[in-house]
Amino acid sequence: MAPENRFSPSEFAAQMVSEREIRENEQALPEGGPSGSSEFGRLADDIRTYLSSPHGLGEEERRQYSETLNRAVLGFAQEREQVLAVITDRLIRLRIHGLANLQHPYQTLAEALFAEVIGLNVLELVLVNKEGLEEIQVVGERIFIVKDGVTALSAYRFDSVREVERIQQNLVLYNNDRINPRKRWAEVMLRDGSRVTMTGFGFTACPTLTIRFYTVRSFSLEALCSSFYRTMNHHIQRLLRAVLAARFNLVIIGPTNSGKTNLMKALIAELPDEERIITIEGRFEMMLGRDFPNKNVVEYETEEEDPYHRSDQAFKLALRQSPQRIIHAEIRDLDANIYVRACTRGHSGSMTTVHANSLEDVPEAITDMCMLDGRGMNAERLTKRITQYVTEVGIEMGYVNGRRVVKRIGELSWEAGHGQTQIRDWVRFDESLGDWVYPSEPSQKAAARMAFYGDANE
Repeated sequence: MAPENRFSPSEFAAQMVSEREIRENEQALPEGGPSGSSEFGRLADDIRTYLSSPHGLGEEERRQYSETLNRAVLGFAQEREQVLAVITDRLIRLRIHGLANLQHPYQTLAEALFAEVIGLNVLELVLVNKEGLEEIQVVGERIFIVKDGVTALSAYRFDSVREVERIQQNLVLYNNDRINPRKRWAEVMLRDGSRVTMTGFGFTACPTLTIRFYTVRSFSLEALCSSFYRTMNHHIQRLLRAVLAARFNLVIIGPTNSGKTNLMKALIAELPDEERIITIEGRFEMMLGRDFPNKNVVEYETEEEDPYHRSDQAFKLALRQSPQRIIHAEIRDLDANIYVRACTRGHSGSMTTVHANSLEDVPEAITDMCMLDGRGMNAERLTKRITQYVTEVGIEMGYVNGRRVVKRIGELSWEAGHGQTQIRDWVRFDESLGDWVYPSEPSQKAAARMAFYGDANE
């Protein structure tokens, strides 16, 4: 993320263009003027330009204003009232109280303009019931909703993809971004962790819009044991607390929205506040500084296309900030080697997630990423090292009957005779029983480690 006071030539140029367009529009818009839909279109363009111009005396005020616009577009009631008030004030300043011969279903012209430059069209109806809503997925005219990890086709749909493109343009405009034939995608991230991902024609077969709302709260392991969530039971809770105390390096896998972030935050909540934690994320999602204000946390947000702020650079800096644990949101190609080195050089108790089909595949998947830097390492030796030091304990999350559960906890070890990773399952969720089973006890080495740290903490 760029420093707050860093001068941006592109942002300054955009601001100058916006101010010029505002002056021109103010001169062009008469008090009475022509009526009808063409005049409404010109007025909507003026309002859109006015809203997208910088507001506020300082950088922080401008950022808060941009956040207000984004949240208004995404359906947050308080911010919508604020933006409607801004539009109303703009019309008063222009001395425009109505347009003759303009038909619209709204009580005021300001509301009609709000619907055009801020409103989400048919998504407004979807947002009426936001309880439990995790994602809205738009593919062309079709709308899918995700609640409690379950995706379903909505009863509503857009009349045309032009409406989807209009919403896209509103969102990128209010974030000094663009989506056009040269750049056919954009992302908008809100401070609360909500995220909007957009693609246009040519990059995808039809325009898409994915709104992922921030629903993660600072759960505790105790809360995840409750009858409401049933993500784990108290036996698993005690086991995970022992794993944390013994400072095993953890890896978590599972499909999207399976509860990986929930679990990671619950694990972090168990750690002492004074323990130094460094987090590295591509997008701020865990929000540890906000949810755990007393914890000793340094949070990095990386940008892979920026050589000064890539994840490998974040790791280099993080290792100089005396971390006791490193929480890496997801291992990627660029940072795989440096994360492996961190886990083997005194940063035990670290956690990460990896895209893998099963726990058995995790060490090899990390090995493949490490090999991409062309250092000519021995793949088998590297996999052995990763198994023994980086992925000591693995946790698999998943969906079972509409709820997120810990499906598997296993101890990873290297079988020298066969040259491959072995998993000693401590916990498995048996879907036929609807409950957890415990196939194996921790190995003698792991049990001794947990007993030692358990005694030391008493």
